[in-house]
Amino acid sequence: MSPTSLSAVDIQQVSKRYVGKKGSVQALSDVSLKIQQGEFIGLLGPNGAGKTTLIQILSGLVRPSAGRVAILGHDVQQDPFMARRALGVVPQELVFDPFFTVRETLKIQSGYFGLSGNDAWIDELLMHLGLQDKADANMRALSGGMKRRVLVAQALVHRPPVIVLDEPTAGVDVELRQSLWAFIRRLNEQGHTVMLTTHYLEEAESLCSRVILLKSGSVLADQPTKALLQHPDDSLETVFLRMLREHPSAVSTE
Repeated sequence: MSPTSLSAVDIQQVSKRYVGKKGSVQALSDVSLKIQQGEFIGLLGPNGAGKTTLIQILSGLVRPSAGRVAILGHDVQQDPFMARRALGVVPQELVFDPFFTVRETLKIQSGYFGLSGNDAWIDELLMHLGLQDKADANMRALSGGMKRRVLVAQALVHRPPVIVLDEPTAGVDVELRQSLWAFIRRLNEQGHTVMLTTHYLEEAESLCSRVILLKSGSVLADQPTKALLQHPDDSLETVFLRMLREHPSAVSTE
């Protein structure tokens, strides 16, 4: 199979049930998706729909109860190193070592992937993410918005062909949102596959060529964005709310 014929992300019949002392929660139920190389996907859904659980499974942080996931042909469970190398994930949580500077943080992240001598790329990331003036600042001195910028830089430092952005602009000012999306668009135009989760539906509408809607751990819709917006007055928000009303069900907890 040629590299270009491989799916960027191949999710086959993935389910996840969390079992605890107080019972169990079905976070995902038989989810199957194929995302092709170069696509810009919006993964949307209400809180508790299963988005974060699915991203954690893609990242290898959570094992599925059933099914399999591959990143560019690399099974996340059987070949975790190569799967992780092909993937860059911007998580929701702001987790950092507070004792390093921004530049040191990015160089350490590079080292996890066996990279050195990539200072020019780190400088480019710092520039595009508005972090040049903070390159030598300690991580604990940064605001929440600045820390989120560093999360994005960390995810991109090894130039992954597949990029997953989990609420990357939450708590970020409008100016950075615009510069971040311009940069991500450019990476997508260069061939990077992008999966985005966001509660800013106008972002998904303007950026994503395809939208996947999850509810209660199942795929409710998977269509090109243009196909969802059939009427001139439609927005992704109105379509999103209409679909949720038409398919009422109890929402599981992530």
